[in-house]
Amino acid sequence: VQLQAFGGGLAQAGASVRLSCAASGRTFRSYDMGWFRQAPGKNREFVAAISQSGSMTSYADIVKGRFTIARDNAKNTVYLQMNSLKPEDTAAYYCAAGQQSWLLITLSQHYDYWGQGTLVTVSS
Repeated sequence: VQLQAFGGGLAQAGASVRLSCAASGRTFRSYDMGWFRQAPGKNREFVAAISQSGSMTSYADIVKGRFTIARDNAKNTVYLQMNSLKPEDTAAYYCAAGQQSWLLITLSQHYDYWGQGTLVTVSS
């Protein structure tokens, strides 16, 4: 599976941005999909994840209520809708695909494939 994330850019605090991650291959629907982010000088952290069918989602507490993850299996694409952005949301955002266990969904170890990252910069 090859993943390509896009949609990042510069946004003002309070604005909304939608990230997309397009996957190649015909097995997209068999993967849980996740979004992680990494701010300068910080470790990569979990943001959100969605199960293979889209029936289950998981969010980091710091984005819950502001971000929404969704997927379209017909288009091999996963989305991250980010609302009410804050300067602390500034980071490179990565999409990832994994199949191990939903119990591991917040951990990098769950994911076998990673996209290249798209940078989101939020100004105050």
